[in-house]
Amino acid sequence: MKHTMIAPGLEWSSLLERAKALVPEAFDEDGNPLNLIHGEWGFPGHPKPFLSPVDGTMLGNYPMIDLDTARHAVAAAASEFGAWSTTDLSERQQRVDACVHLLRQHRELIGRLLMWEIGKPYAQAMTDVDRCISGVEWYVEQIPSMMEGRKPLGLISNIASWNYPLSVLVHAMLVQMLAGNPVIAKTPSDGGLFALTVAIALARRCGLPVSLVSGSGGRLSEALVRGSEVACLAFVGGKTNGRDIAASLYDREKRYMLEMEGINAYGIWQFSRWDALATQLRRGFDYGKQRCTAYVRLVVQRQLFPQFLDMYLPVLKSLRIGNPTLVDHPDAPPPTLDFGPLINGRKVDELQVWISEAIGGGAVSLYQGTLRDEDFLPHQDISAYMAPVALLNVPRNARLYHNEPFGPVDTIVVVDSVEELITEMNISNGCLVASVACDNEHLAQQIAAEVRAFKVGINTIRSRGDRDEVFGGIGQSWKGCFVGGKYLVQAVTIGPPGERLYGNFPDYTLLPEER
Repeated sequence: MKHTMIAPGLEWSSLLERAKALVPEAFDEDGNPLNLIHGEWGFPGHPKPFLSPVDGTMLGNYPMIDLDTARHAVAAAASEFGAWSTTDLSERQQRVDACVHLLRQHRELIGRLLMWEIGKPYAQAMTDVDRCISGVEWYVEQIPSMMEGRKPLGLISNIASWNYPLSVLVHAMLVQMLAGNPVIAKTPSDGGLFALTVAIALARRCGLPVSLVSGSGGRLSEALVRGSEVACLAFVGGKTNGRDIAASLYDREKRYMLEMEGINAYGIWQFSRWDALATQLRRGFDYGKQRCTAYVRLVVQRQLFPQFLDMYLPVLKSLRIGNPTLVDHPDAPPPTLDFGPLINGRKVDELQVWISEAIGGGAVSLYQGTLRDEDFLPHQDISAYMAPVALLNVPRNARLYHNEPFGPVDTIVVVDSVEELITEMNISNGCLVASVACDNEHLAQQIAAEVRAFKVGINTIRSRGDRDEVFGGIGQSWKGCFVGGKYLVQAVTIGPPGERLYGNFPDYTLLPEER
């Protein structure tokens, strides 16, 4: 059935009015979000237009600050360390818990803002909010034992990608403050501005030492990355920026957690449970594979390739892509979509160039999906939408061979030996997750031991995880402290003298306080 209208309550103008009414201090008179520096909202700088990937709607302006303002923000944030680090742990628990209560109270608004800002379908947007809430609640309960024998580290600077503003960025910030540290974060340049502004405003109302700034990462990095007041940097983003940051921190006594991309692969060898694999691969297309743990490379045993195609192509054909805000009639629920738009039209253009480059070099196009008119409003902007694509035998000199697409593009490689399977799975010299589909448990474990991924699944996909399971990466996909559970708290606190943190460091040195 053709969609005919935006769902009641999902109109951007009404959501913006609700956000302004909830935290009016965080917006200017025109409804544009402001920066939060030293407890004060303002500092619009040189605003940059922010368009929704959903249909090109102008949502507002990013308040882009300059380096001097960022330096002031960092210094002001660091000045909150003394009072907050000596605040009793029970008081910190109460304030963080109060913030979580407000996030839960306003989860629907925050999730709907995310739908417009980063194009997540309703269920996926709500999952982002709910994982933040439930994760932080767990830490509030567990923090007393995690802080035994430890003390706060100092100002934590956060630079994260746009894809999970709540479950990754806000979640980490609240845990960092729970551990006794003031926090400053940069709003991702491509999305999450309004949802983050609301969440951070609620946190500040609860008396939490949090600052939020927007601006060019390259221009502000001198303050947010290399500033002397910054005790620890948490970065989630691309490999190019991550490498530059890692190089700039190499000879500095500063902690860091640098999460970068890698090519997560699923290897298939001596396998027969195709229905189970189909379910996993379909679920893997959530949010158009705009995730650091998306599986984008499928390495298949040659003799299994016909059976693989019989399973795989119907999965691709069953995927539904469209405008996540539309309904057929006022009482209808939001549509059940596998994904909506990519983050912007520039990303679609980039991927189309990469695909054309690969096909021009000899890759075989196994599948190129199409968008259905009935999943969009007539004449709406669909420049940020892209149907799934699958390519076989991408040449080694193509960018898709060595780079994570961060979009709904799968590359498939056919191999003839276990050794070749492992080599092709390890093409990015380290990644965050990988999986092996194999009926022989012993052989699957042998293959998994040779795969350079931090988490390897056997006949199942792996995900980030935030609570009692550590998360990190191998090789070029990660640098610095690992996180998750007690390791997230350890990364932002000081332990016993001589403590060696669990992580992926090019060269380990102790902080001055630990010597």
